[in-house]
Amino acid sequence: MTQATDAPWWQDGIIYQIYPRSFQDSTGSGVGDLRGIIQRLDHVKDLGVDAIWISPIYPSPMKDAGYDISDYDGVEPIFGTLEDFEALARATGDRGLKLLLDFVPSHSSDQHPWFQAARSSRDDPKRDWYVWRDPGPDGGPPSNWIAEFGGSAWEWDDATGQYYLHIYMTEQPALNWRNPDLRAEMYDIMRRWFDRGVDGFRVDAVEHLAPDDQCRDNPPNPDWRFEQGPARSLFRKFSSHQPAGFDAVHEMRAVADEYPDRALVGEAYGTLDEVMLYYGKDLKGFHLPFNFYLIEAEWDLLAIADYIDTYEAALPEGGWPNWVMGNHDRDRVATRWGPDAARAAAMLLLTLRGTPTIYQGEELGMVNEAVPDHMIQDPWAINNPGTGLGRDPVRIPMPWDDSAGRGFTDGEPWLPLSTVPAANAQEDDPRSMLVLYRHLIWLRRQHATLRLGDYRRLHADAATLAYARGHGDEVLHVAINFTDRTQPLPCGGTPVFSTVPDRDLAEISELAPHEGLLLRA
Repeated sequence: MTQATDAPWWQDGIIYQIYPRSFQDSTGSGVGDLRGIIQRLDHVKDLGVDAIWISPIYPSPMKDAGYDISDYDGVEPIFGTLEDFEALARATGDRGLKLLLDFVPSHSSDQHPWFQAARSSRDDPKRDWYVWRDPGPDGGPPSNWIAEFGGSAWEWDDATGQYYLHIYMTEQPALNWRNPDLRAEMYDIMRRWFDRGVDGFRVDAVEHLAPDDQCRDNPPNPDWRFEQGPARSLFRKFSSHQPAGFDAVHEMRAVADEYPDRALVGEAYGTLDEVMLYYGKDLKGFHLPFNFYLIEAEWDLLAIADYIDTYEAALPEGGWPNWVMGNHDRDRVATRWGPDAARAAAMLLLTLRGTPTIYQGEELGMVNEAVPDHMIQDPWAINNPGTGLGRDPVRIPMPWDDSAGRGFTDGEPWLPLSTVPAANAQEDDPRSMLVLYRHLIWLRRQHATLRLGDYRRLHADAATLAYARGHGDEVLHVAINFTDRTQPLPCGGTPVFSTVPDRDLAEISELAPHEGLLLRA
């Protein structure tokens, strides 16, 4: 029986990210939609997670897959209608699942009526809802800031004779969070979605809120690597993580606290010290500022083990940890670390202290897939041709069965179809990734120790990691082999579960290659 606790759901549970374009198409358009999500909710429920987070579903020109929003209050017709959303909210609630939406506060689409008004005249009331500046001393952009997808972060507007800021595409002008009317409207938007039944938000690109008002140049990054993308060639000293942005986070939290049992998850890429600031003074910032270390790390045991300790030590008193290994922007785990290591990684994700987030398809062992040039959608790839940059390979549609559209669509899919075994083929295969995820999540639900217990490292060397989780009278040990060779068992205890199929738990005396082992101390 699942051990009940009094912890809030965002501490006690697991979040599952749904990328709606690639989850399930219910209309034959080749693009996933809200009704499609409803069709597949039982898969999510059977997996054992507690909440779904859905990437943007708002009206959009789709220059950046919905992260360029032209109406924060509606639903993009590709995905359905507000009535479809309300049906989804009911369906998630009926299954005991929480529902989080993406909230994109740092920028809108250039097609949003606000920006259309703002660029119509310097005197328009909406002008100051965006970031406008005169040219720099040389007549060029006001600063050296680089857009995330490459090129200057400033775009010249002929009609009004000023530059506007865009952290991402030119079609995504930056909102001015120093304007109190803009802030008030964004908070009212949050309230309207809360009133529609949303249980929380994942707040996108929050580090870019309210950049330096003086627009000072960012210093160069001498350690920059090409694969980090063009924007990281500079330290974002003045364009990210600014004090006024943290003030806005506190105000968002105050809005969420007007409603019972709501949660905010913040996306802020930065140093560990910067990420910690998003918990806020007196923990009145984000409930869960995303911890992205494992999404960027090499499969390097000692580095990971040391980071776990560093992260735990850095948390503010009472701050709750969280872990994520994949999302719609980063390489698939099975591609980054290999399919065998991905099984051990699942054990790591689901047994560390803190709330895990699972990106759709990781439970199927999905991999990055090749995307032919004529199907490329991602502006990062389009703006940097021939570089290998781009996020389309991790946004491949879910494979539900082995029909022509792999159960995802009856039409032409918007991206190529996956090559991994389908969900229905993995259902009853004890060696499948799906069965592994379900069993690990089931164990987590059975043991409050795995959900809420403390963390203590037992052992770490170049090959194996072992740690203890303790809660009340129960202590469980986790041992993980990071290599492709058999290794000595680094801790004691009675084996309870192995990530290696068909293991005789009674006979285990060492760790098999890439094995994760749960033991009762």
